[in-house]
Amino acid sequence: MRYLKFLGVLIGVLIPAMALAHGPTRQKVTLAIDVAASPAEVWEVIGNFQDMSWHPAVHSSTGDGGNEVDATRVLTLGEEGGPTISEILYKYSDEKMSYSYRITDVLVEVLPVTNYSSHLTVKPLDDGGSQIEWRGAFYRGYPNNDPPPELNDEAAIAAVTGVYQAGLDALAARFGSSN
Repeated sequence: MRYLKFLGVLIGVLIPAMALAHGPTRQKVTLAIDVAASPAEVWEVIGNFQDMSWHPAVHSSTGDGGNEVDATRVLTLGEEGGPTISEILYKYSDEKMSYSYRITDVLVEVLPVTNYSSHLTVKPLDDGGSQIEWRGAFYRGYPNNDPPPELNDEAAIAAVTGVYQAGLDALAARFGSSN
């Protein structure tokens, strides 16, 4: 009987504690923009995994493997010697004008995320223009409970949204907006 009472107390304490002890949840960001250029024109600029010079935050990109699965690239941000992000390509379709990649190495001070994966695609619009969609899924930069503000979910979402918006805005300026 004492054992059952002890077990009841233990369960009464552990279950509520376990409910409070959860880690971060996967966050998602999807942004899209319509541009006046044809999908082929847009894909010509953004379809090479090794070349991200179209993004204003990227100073340079180097890599190996072209557009083959498991190709890698290292993005240098801002200026020569700036912070870097290492990425690997895990899906590529020239026909579907899309590719998917993961970050393999980045300091959370540079981009406050972990387990980041992303997908970039170009789709035709009925009016002859294109829609560029960039979406990603990730966890915040601090994997434990009670993250500091610069590494919490909101900071991660804001950072990824900022990266995507800057890239899409640059493409809209290059190709013209589609209305």
